[in-house]
Amino acid sequence: MATMADFRYDKATWCPGCGDFSVLAALQQVCVKIGLEPEDVCCVSGIGCSGKISQHFGSYGFHSLHGRSLPTAQGIKMANQDLTVIAAGGDGDGYGIGVGHFIHACRRNVDITYIVMDNHIYGLTTGQSSPTSKKGFKTKTSPKGVAEEPIKPLELAIVSGASFVAQAFSGDLKQLQRLIEEGIRHKGFSLINVFSPCVTFNRVNTYEWFKENIVNFDEQEGYDPTNKAQALAKIAETESVCTGILYREDRPAFHEVVLGATEQGTVKVPLEIPNDEMQSLIDQFRR
Repeated sequence: MATMADFRYDKATWCPGCGDFSVLAALQQVCVKIGLEPEDVCCVSGIGCSGKISQHFGSYGFHSLHGRSLPTAQGIKMANQDLTVIAAGGDGDGYGIGVGHFIHACRRNVDITYIVMDNHIYGLTTGQSSPTSKKGFKTKTSPKGVAEEPIKPLELAIVSGASFVAQAFSGDLKQLQRLIEEGIRHKGFSLINVFSPCVTFNRVNTYEWFKENIVNFDEQEGYDPTNKAQALAKIAETESVCTGILYREDRPAFHEVVLGATEQGTVKVPLEIPNDEMQSLIDQFRR
């Protein structure tokens, strides 16, 4: 049985206090808890500070191009449905250049878990405004304040067809672990947006700020995460500063719809390609 040590690889080099440390630790702990082995998991990351998680997490890993973690992760899952596939990235990576892929991943409902470390800023490139920066937020690229309205990833995921949408906070490791576990166990596309404070470049959305402003939906009596209208209304009411399982829907995952399923399990596409056909494909790409 795997241990935490088995899921550790390479020393994490994020800034001391970065929220991404908690995300990495929570993911490692969850994989051990649910009995996964490193060879059972593939972690696909994008570009940015958060993109380094695939090199620190001890499993199969793929460090993809900017905004391209989701199409890569979907391809891996479709090729090997036995793998637990985790896609990970930041708000700039996923909701900026990758937002088109994000919408289509939601509507397809591919059985992967997407963890977004959302710090409302571009940390790797030293502090520019990101798609989730609030209007008026001042950075080196917006010295007079951000002029645009921010992307609303929770609402966007729900209306685009994601079947599991949750939001966590790096400062609450217990809830973060539980939400990642729920997301991995859910059959279908799971978004877990994580408030992961950037302690170096974002001096507004700090740990203290989140602790004072977050509304925990898991503690709200009567909240029904299967009610789409209620979910959208409550998220808007808190201006998206909320945590918990926000929306959940049970429906067939993409591979079940496309490939078909039987009582014995999912019908899989055979991956064996005859040698002559493979050589022909290779020759085409060499031209």
